[in-house]
Amino acid sequence: MLLIRRCEEQLAKSHQRGLVHGACHTYVGQEAIAVGVCAHLRREDVVFSTHRGHGHALAKGMPPVQLIAELYGRAAGCSHGRGGSMHLFSPEVGMMGTSGIVGPCILQAAGAGYSFRILKRDNVAVAFFGDGAVNNAAFHEGLNLAAIWKLPVLFVCENNQFATEVPFAYAAGNPSVASRGTAYGIPGIELDGNDVLAIRNAAGEAVARARAGGGPTLFECKTYRTRSHAEGMGDYTYRTRAEVEDWKLRCPIDRLRGVLAARGVTFDVIDTAVPNEVEVAQREAEASAWPDASTAAAHVYAEPRNLAPPTPAEQGRDITYSQATLEALAWEMAANPSIFVLGEGIGVRGGNFKTTAGLYEKHGAERLRDTPICERGFVGLGCGAAMTGTRPVIDFMFADFVLDGVGEIVNQIAKMQYMSSGRLKMPILLRGCIGIGHSAATHHSGNYYPMYAHFPGLRVVVPSTPYDAKGLLHHALRCDDPVMFLEPRELLSLTGPVPEAPYEIPFGVAQIVNTGKDVTVVAVGRMVRKALDVAADLGREGISVELIDPRTVAPLDVETIGASVTKTGRLLIVDEAFACYGIGAEIAAQVADRFFDELDAPIRRLNGLHTPTPYSPPLEAAVVPDTYAISKAIRDLLAE
Repeated sequence: MLLIRRCEEQLAKSHQRGLVHGACHTYVGQEAIAVGVCAHLRREDVVFSTHRGHGHALAKGMPPVQLIAELYGRAAGCSHGRGGSMHLFSPEVGMMGTSGIVGPCILQAAGAGYSFRILKRDNVAVAFFGDGAVNNAAFHEGLNLAAIWKLPVLFVCENNQFATEVPFAYAAGNPSVASRGTAYGIPGIELDGNDVLAIRNAAGEAVARARAGGGPTLFECKTYRTRSHAEGMGDYTYRTRAEVEDWKLRCPIDRLRGVLAARGVTFDVIDTAVPNEVEVAQREAEASAWPDASTAAAHVYAEPRNLAPPTPAEQGRDITYSQATLEALAWEMAANPSIFVLGEGIGVRGGNFKTTAGLYEKHGAERLRDTPICERGFVGLGCGAAMTGTRPVIDFMFADFVLDGVGEIVNQIAKMQYMSSGRLKMPILLRGCIGIGHSAATHHSGNYYPMYAHFPGLRVVVPSTPYDAKGLLHHALRCDDPVMFLEPRELLSLTGPVPEAPYEIPFGVAQIVNTGKDVTVVAVGRMVRKALDVAADLGREGISVELIDPRTVAPLDVETIGASVTKTGRLLIVDEAFACYGIGAEIAAQVADRFFDELDAPIRRLNGLHTPTPYSPPLEAAVVPDTYAISKAIRDLLAE
């Protein structure tokens, strides 16, 4: 506790000196909680934390110099200068990261607990979070998932009375956090957050219970932060000086000193050694080097693997798109016991689109896990699982549904490898159906791949054939990057030649579907089939169309597209998704930038209408490019 206190006081001084370049959220006053809980954790147990995580990192075993150097922005920092106060990573000691977003740590700890179940390990995951997080959806979804699956997780609410500046008494309809445990069927225990011995005793029981398979526990540790929300912020518009001074008298360090002094314990050695340790750490951190600016974009993605050329399609063996992806998933699950699938109805039922048909009987409920309807919950859980040694497959059925979990995808999953400087991998596959058709209306017809392609760290795959779907899914289940695998619903019954043996198609390699010399057409997803039909019709008229399927929109194979444009001089991009800010705009910009001199006409785009998807069949048909529109666009481009 004293080490945490002295480090925080040093960081507060460093903030005043300008050595800390961003926010600095200190843990002063709350030291008993981290220390009491982490006293029972092994190195292999894991901790997920929030923005006020310095104390958790130190209690879990992070050397002070790594913490201080991180806030100084130095290469010697625990996150190599990528994180600062709110993003502390040290997986080497089981510190799996802190987050500037409230709530994800709860879901990630549940995911680590699920990993331990899959891997048959008796480790425990801990989530530390503030009182503000208990009013967040992540709290409900995370505790509910941990409860129904009896995951080995300890949820620790550090109720320091304020969520930033909002009093908890105002923000909570039920101001007793501990009592909420009953709602999930798990123990909820209220503790004096300044009594390290009481916390240590309670944590010992909860951790032992979790290791033995008894499931999660919720702690509410009532405490108080005696410094401001972040260094430099005003503090007395929402609380009084008298209140702060009163809580300082309840200091957890002084309290333990009193207990031990009554037993004849002296503190001379600690009182000398700890300040010396912090002073040495501070000097080393301040003297350490800045990160090399050339590494600013390192570790966004995992290192690529060397792949053998994909197996050619077998003539005479035609299967559907759905059967092709099922073959890939079944083969990979048999080969890799760390793969498990989460989703609604993917267990006994086999999935809404038969994506997991027959796998439940082979692998059982732990690896084919039906979920409640809580997309943010099981996406965030999948993130924590991927961080801790397993390979989750998140089947979200329709791409529209997972929008509830987009914060977990963009703020956590996509950034985890980068923020941990490559020490954590993110082998998670997120799959679901996209596209307009079946009068599904606006909440079951979205595409969304342009949105995901925008964010660094994500691989975004849109297969258009059974052959591609199988090969790309095999690759997705073997790579260490997060993959958005988006399957056009209208293609699921499409048949085509597919090898029976497993094979991989690498990301970022486009397919030339049809060779030609007059015009290049780049089509995405379902539009590939439509454009191929048009190319066949125009070919009978002597118009030669070169058709390219990117297969993945992130990464995007601009070289293949550019080589085709060099040959034809004309480019049309056909995409069912919206034109505004879309994939077509990106392709057009890159081709114009790199191959402008090869163009004989302006680049043209053909997209779906910029409107939510309507229900009625005539209206639905009107918002998607059809073969007539594609044919006309090609003819118009050739006339320019």
